[in-house]
Amino acid sequence: MSVDLHGSQKAVETLVSKLRRRQVVGSREAALETVLVLRQVVSKARFSNFDQLIKLIRSVGKRLTEAQPKEHSVGNIIRRLLHQIREEYHTTVKGSAKSTKTGYSISNFVLQGQPRKQNVAAKADGALNVKEDDPDDPDSFARVLKPLLMEAIQDVLDELETVYDNVSKNAKDHIHSDEIILTIGHSKTVEAFLKTAAHHRSFTVIVAETGPSYNGHEMARALSSAGISSFMVPDSSIYAIMSRVNKVIIGAHAILANGGMFAIAGSLLAANAARVHSTPIVVCAGQFKLTPLWNLYHDFGALDFADPSSVLGFEEGNLVDKVDVLNPYYDYVGPELVDVFITNDGDHPPSSVYRLIKETYDDDDHEL
Repeated sequence: MSVDLHGSQKAVETLVSKLRRRQVVGSREAALETVLVLRQVVSKARFSNFDQLIKLIRSVGKRLTEAQPKEHSVGNIIRRLLHQIREEYHTTVKGSAKSTKTGYSISNFVLQGQPRKQNVAAKADGALNVKEDDPDDPDSFARVLKPLLMEAIQDVLDELETVYDNVSKNAKDHIHSDEIILTIGHSKTVEAFLKTAAHHRSFTVIVAETGPSYNGHEMARALSSAGISSFMVPDSSIYAIMSRVNKVIIGAHAILANGGMFAIAGSLLAANAARVHSTPIVVCAGQFKLTPLWNLYHDFGALDFADPSSVLGFEEGNLVDKVDVLNPYYDYVGPELVDVFITNDGDHPPSSVYRLIKETYDDDDHEL
């Protein structure tokens, strides 16, 4: 097994450098970069059996995840591709699917009736006669398998590129006319969700400004430019206005195996206020944010920290030497505070996240 050092290995090292320097920020951007690099690695790799291929992808995945452990979507995409590649291999090469998959969620539960397992039918004429570790032609296995692998990688890439549209396709069923919606921060998924709903419903959005980053201002501008009635409020007013809010819609950075999530700082404040007022909390996130990990920190632990100077600047010289300033970038929001996750694969309660993870990733890949 070998890899073109001047091509794919250089691409891997470039992405590792970008992740370490935080030049690639955001779950979707990191996921897209990871898929593109893996496509290059697989297209230029030489392998004579399936185990060598899996070992190669896992080694690249470990390198990328160690470069930036806090960007969970990188590891998620590696696990997803490993699952897809195994499925393609077992279905096409061996002529039988390795696993079964259920295809129901809250949104189609009633239409589907009693949930049944939908067996993935094996391709009748799809089995290929491929010999692994062929001494006469060591590259024959890779030549036959690579087109199938590139197709599997392209499927994942297409899913990432259309994630906003797929999450938003049923937005009108979740938002009703004359509702007041509260959101926090600037999530592009939530922005697309609200803009899609605005084509069918008239509603008002209250945007918390999300200090100290204040990226709620970007969300308010984006919604206003789309003709949606929007109001900006300081974070300190969230609890006071919650009694007038019909629904809280927020985004997520990572969804954990227990149904909890990491979201922009301030989300925990909004979620607790909503719980006190029995206001539904809806989370919009692509399925690539599902992470087979648990919260390793305490209940209110932060995944990452931002620049503290935005909280306490160096111009406050007398104070800087006397205090330690923490500026958490994410909050951990427990599963008991979330009502539903809206993903590109339907709507799911926090209690069923474990099932989605079981379907999306293989158990062997939880630790790369």
